[in-house]
Amino acid sequence: MQVLKRFWRQITISLVFIGLIIGFIFVLATHNTAIVNIANVNIREGPGMSYAITDATNKGTKVHIMKRKNNWLYVRYADHKFGWIASWLVNEHNTQLTKTTKISDATIVIDPGHGGSDSGALSSKNKMEKTYTLRVAKVVAARLRAAGAHVVMTRDTDKTVSLSARPAIANKLHADAFISFHFDSSPEKNTASGITTYYYHKSTSLDLAKALSDDTVGLPIPNKGVAFGDFLVIRDNQVPAVLMELGYINDKADFKTISSQKYPNEVAQAVYAGLTNYFDTH
Repeated sequence: MQVLKRFWRQITISLVFIGLIIGFIFVLATHNTAIVNIANVNIREGPGMSYAITDATNKGTKVHIMKRKNNWLYVRYADHKFGWIASWLVNEHNTQLTKTTKISDATIVIDPGHGGSDSGALSSKNKMEKTYTLRVAKVVAARLRAAGAHVVMTRDTDKTVSLSARPAIANKLHADAFISFHFDSSPEKNTASGITTYYYHKSTSLDLAKALSDDTVGLPIPNKGVAFGDFLVIRDNQVPAVLMELGYINDKADFKTISSQKYPNEVAQAVYAGLTNYFDTH
């Protein structure tokens, strides 16, 4: 009887030991580590921007990935703390980076041109470009967020943002796309009209420019197509980047459309469609 008890005790101990080994292997195989790549990243109660912020981490913080949900990671950090962090704000180890293939996986930087002390171009009635770029950008950002995209705006109020700071945001985030919104102006008012989508780096940005331009064809302002443009905000970008001139602010007909209530929504739908096509084919 005693021999039988010892036998089953040894079996039990062996099974526990084997279970621990299997569990350890499973942890090694499934739990990756990552490094927070920007300062002051929020830790949240759940996998989404609507959840409460419980903590924040500094750039360079190492986190252990416990599980994933959509574009969010449940992580262990500071040895004994746990929470949810946005996957686009960390650099993962032990995983191969995959190319974004749908808009809901994308990080998109939206840049409303000008702002603050920089008014941009003026309409014939002295309406400032900066007002309308921000107006459009907010509606575009809302449309893309509704589709699941992570959207970062270079400004969301009437404030001054340096030209160099704008592409720096996209570069730091390793964004999937950067779109800068502007309104054109001609030397003489009422002499030019149209929408132009500019790119600088052909290898990274031409396809994005074409995709966005193709879907602006249906807008009430004529589409002038794609063109090369030597603008700092797209020249200094390491990610696919375009600058869209969404009409001439000093043209009476264009400005009537630009200042209308429905134009921002029309632009937002066109940008959404263009980005959807872009990510579907890349």
